[in-house]
Amino acid sequence: MRQRSILITGCSSGIGLDAARGLHARGWRVFATCRQEADCDRLRAEGLESFRLDYADEASIADALDEALRRTGGTLDAVYNNGAFACPGAVEDLPRGALREIFETNLFGYHDLTRRVIPVMRRQGHGRIINCSSVLGLVGAKWRGAYVATKFAMEGLTDVLRIEMRGTGIDLILIEPGPIATKIRENAVPHFEQWIDWENSARREQYVSLLGRLYDKKTKKDAFELGPEAVTAKLIRALEDKRPKARYYVTTPTYLMGVLRRALPTRALDWLIAKG
Repeated sequence: MRQRSILITGCSSGIGLDAARGLHARGWRVFATCRQEADCDRLRAEGLESFRLDYADEASIADALDEALRRTGGTLDAVYNNGAFACPGAVEDLPRGALREIFETNLFGYHDLTRRVIPVMRRQGHGRIINCSSVLGLVGAKWRGAYVATKFAMEGLTDVLRIEMRGTGIDLILIEPGPIATKIRENAVPHFEQWIDWENSARREQYVSLLGRLYDKKTKKDAFELGPEAVTAKLIRALEDKRPKARYYVTTPTYLMGVLRRALPTRALDWLIAKG
């Protein structure tokens, strides 16, 4: 059998790294991409095929896909859009530039890579495009407005594209993790420091608890938190199920919120989420 191939983004750590290692061990040909060349060097040292892809850099997206296709002879079975970052802060404190920056990576980059790979998958008659969303693509949560906005937008764009791709052999699939042990909180600090003027915010006193979560060393798991291998397990199903689902939930909070957003009135759900 021909070896199946997949391009994965955001493989420097966390969900992307575990996915790359897990699928490589499973016999997939994995193109594990990262924003930084130093991270690509590290992955190549452990035997993975790795090269640079930065969602905020259109040329790097085109170059990465071209490189993957060059290595396979022009085919690609799957893409896993995974790389993303957060910019915590109250919505009223988010300047336009902060939203522009996070959408460039968390949505526009996904869309760019997806559009580029669709013609390849059309020609070969099959393909799976899997987008890593979040429980925060189902419900909102305070201090996470920028990230939530990108995930809600991704959910809508993916839903429409899934409908439009019916009959092409191309499947569009969402994976929706809840709390996963990754570096997303640590990686959010530079974006928070760049964009959020919390000291002059009307919510200055409320930021104290957020600062603790951002800067204090994490000493215990969040409630219901799982390791990235839980996401990889659902990714494998999304790739290998004969009839893949449109959505794969990961962690108890995602299942719970998936039910509650349909069962509760909006105000009741707002109250529940606001209580934390």
